[in-house]
Amino acid sequence: MSGGTTRRLARCHNIDDLRRAAKRRLPYPVFDFLDGGAEDERTLRRNRTGFDRYLLAPRMLRDVSQIDTATTVLGAPSALPLIVAPTGLPALFHHSGEDALVPAAAGHGTIFTTSNMASRSIEEVAALSEGPKWFQLYLWKDRAIIEDFVARCRSAGYDALCVTVDLPITGNRERDLRNRLSFPVRPTLGGLADILRKPGWLWNFKTRRAPLPANLAGHVSSTDMGELSRFTQDQLSQAMTWDTAAWLREIWPGKLAIKGVLRADDAKRAVAAGFDGIVVSNHGGRQLDQAPAAIEVLEEIVAAVEGRAEVILDGGVRRGTDVLKALALGATACMAGRPFLYGLAAGGREGVERAFEILAGEIRRDMMLAGCPNLASLDPGLLRRAD
Repeated sequence: MSGGTTRRLARCHNIDDLRRAAKRRLPYPVFDFLDGGAEDERTLRRNRTGFDRYLLAPRMLRDVSQIDTATTVLGAPSALPLIVAPTGLPALFHHSGEDALVPAAAGHGTIFTTSNMASRSIEEVAALSEGPKWFQLYLWKDRAIIEDFVARCRSAGYDALCVTVDLPITGNRERDLRNRLSFPVRPTLGGLADILRKPGWLWNFKTRRAPLPANLAGHVSSTDMGELSRFTQDQLSQAMTWDTAAWLREIWPGKLAIKGVLRADDAKRAVAAGFDGIVVSNHGGRQLDQAPAAIEVLEEIVAAVEGRAEVILDGGVRRGTDVLKALALGATACMAGRPFLYGLAAGGREGVERAFEILAGEIRRDMMLAGCPNLASLDPGLLRRAD
């Protein structure tokens, strides 16, 4: 990594700084693919503004000389209450992709979630570190694909499956439509000029291994990205039901989480179906616009499951105080995806490390300022409703 990258990252003091650095490094269609949401992007914005509904009322004169951020999530130890969320094709944003993300997560003692659409295969990701790993599972039409992924995760030693259920069809992501984004990336005339101004990204994109969904190898004869994209769209199922969830519980003996829940009644059904974890998520605002922010429905979902499953918040986490608020409302941990992709785009492995440093530092500092020496002290009494 060059000294220039190190100096540039040192000037990034929060996740928004990393976002701006990523924007400078990426062609705008690629940045918009990373950064954007569906339709009017109201849900995308609510994921951030929803945290403003709560304030932190700090407790004074508490011994905070030792701050303990360690926890256990679905049986896996984590040094932070923060899980790396599944994100598709990270090698599109920086050629290192999972090669940077996975070791960084392990180095900070946190759980990494491998995407269905990862740039590296299930087995390749497993070999990148000895840290705890989950696998994001889509509900494909062809159950043979699901069975293949489940078997491979068992063989590779994954700790849990995280079943994403909010993707019967791809959301209407209008930034991508306006940019005429396609895979592989084929810029418009206007976009070409922008790409030429990002020579670092262009050089790596042209000279490194193409960012492809590695886990689909063997299920699709072609390695053409256009063909792979069409296959993925064709395989998204609109007919999956809670019976499918029960079947997954039968074929996977390990921990099982469901991702995409925004309603208390669905959370109760998930518990009844045997899920160990509920990931409260709107897919980063990329699916149904006008959906609530995860933080806005977290409290009612925690109440609904009554401790029978762990609850994880996914969506909008950019600050340590966001994590404190979620845990005070009853979440076991939070997931975050874009913060680490911003870091990846800004500076590869070093950028991902910077994202971890920022968030881990904020969590510890904010716990100290709030008078909370450990995660158990983050309870509802810490919160006040904003006017």
